[in-house]
Amino acid sequence: MTIRVLLADDQALLRSAFRVLVESEPGMAVVGEASDGAEAVRLAKERAADVVLMDIRMPGTDGLAATRMIGADPDLAGVRVGILTTFEVDDYVVEALRAGASGFLGKGSEPEELLAAIRLAADGEALLSPAATKGLIARFLAQAGTAAPDPVRLARLDALTGREREVLVQVAGGLSNDEIAERLEVSPLTVKTHVNRAMAKLGARDRAQLVVIAYESGLVRPRTE
Repeated sequence: MTIRVLLADDQALLRSAFRVLVESEPGMAVVGEASDGAEAVRLAKERAADVVLMDIRMPGTDGLAATRMIGADPDLAGVRVGILTTFEVDDYVVEALRAGASGFLGKGSEPEELLAAIRLAADGEALLSPAATKGLIARFLAQAGTAAPDPVRLARLDALTGREREVLVQVAGGLSNDEIAERLEVSPLTVKTHVNRAMAKLGARDRAQLVVIAYESGLVRPRTE
């Protein structure tokens, strides 16, 4: 099946470059371009997009607000948002992940990284490596100080089995399913099952949100060095 990609960026030149790249890849098609967040939300629904590559800083409705709108719309439950950022560290990235984004991409990423990330997002995985997403979240939460864990998040962890909690810790540590399977001496399929169950119980759309929950609940503490 063709992955339907929507490009949301206020710079027409960047959209054109991304369009050429995406449409050069078999099995992918650009179904629309948006110059602001409101247009991105509208086109995501009208064009039945699978993946939205969303810039954060746009005039009018920015990418963060648009991501929240997509995440809150039941009709867009299957849409995956990848945040595009000029900088490796962006103050809004964690908020976007909390709002439902599947991860982030640097605008300077290699073409093959961008295409691989789109496929991962379409499959419901985190954009780029779990370690990359975890590292960014950990850095921001560490900078936020020593705030008390979110009691709501903490209470929801009670729904997890011991093994699911153990797997969640490993996910927050940036390990892939294969790496977790090797560490826990189980099959990758078993790990994937535990991850999926944890996402369902915690209301997480994907792996990236699991990492946020693990840190916000206090299950995992960010490293401050």
